[in-house]
Amino acid sequence: MPRLTTRWRAALIAAAAVAVVVTAVALPLFQPWRLFTDKVVDEALPGAVPISTQSSSTTPPTVSEKPSTGPEVSTAPPEVLLTGKLITHEHATEGTVAVLRLADGSRVLRLENLDTSDGPDLKVWLSDAAVVPGRPGWHVFDDGRYRNLGSLKGNHGNQNYAIPSTVKLDDFRSVAIWCDRFNVSFGAAELKAA
Repeated sequence: MPRLTTRWRAALIAAAAVAVVVTAVALPLFQPWRLFTDKVVDEALPGAVPISTQSSSTTPPTVSEKPSTGPEVSTAPPEVLLTGKLITHEHATEGTVAVLRLADGSRVLRLENLDTSDGPDLKVWLSDAAVVPGRPGWHVFDDGRYRNLGSLKGNHGNQNYAIPSTVKLDDFRSVAIWCDRFNVSFGAAELKAA
């Protein structure tokens, strides 16, 4: 009978050691706490003239055509080139996307009213893949051509991502919120001419 107790103890110690190793590897990889975290980013529309509303005056703020000091600032609104509406893939995702051309000729991808889950290693991608509603999003957008515009700044709000001048927009037809760690789309939008 003492042998059985010794074997039982050894099995428990081995199981505990395996559980510690699995936990030590799984927690940083999966980051399950991100299911309960949110990051809100609310960036201004590129090219918009900022308005300060902090004042003791009861008169509403005004925007002048030219600032009183400093270099001349263009007040021309950005040109909308492409638009799309985000749909859900692996995680519930909502919001809109727009590709904007600014007065200086640069281009920006704008996410507006984004609402998705937080997750590890989330990126914003331009992709040549079609957006298929109802598909889970696994291994969809990394099979063809894509361009990583950077890490997702937050899982809620309004955000801007610079599009390099070398990117040909005709080569891409969608935007994906992509989890690079697990090769899955949280949500995506088909880009259409504005």
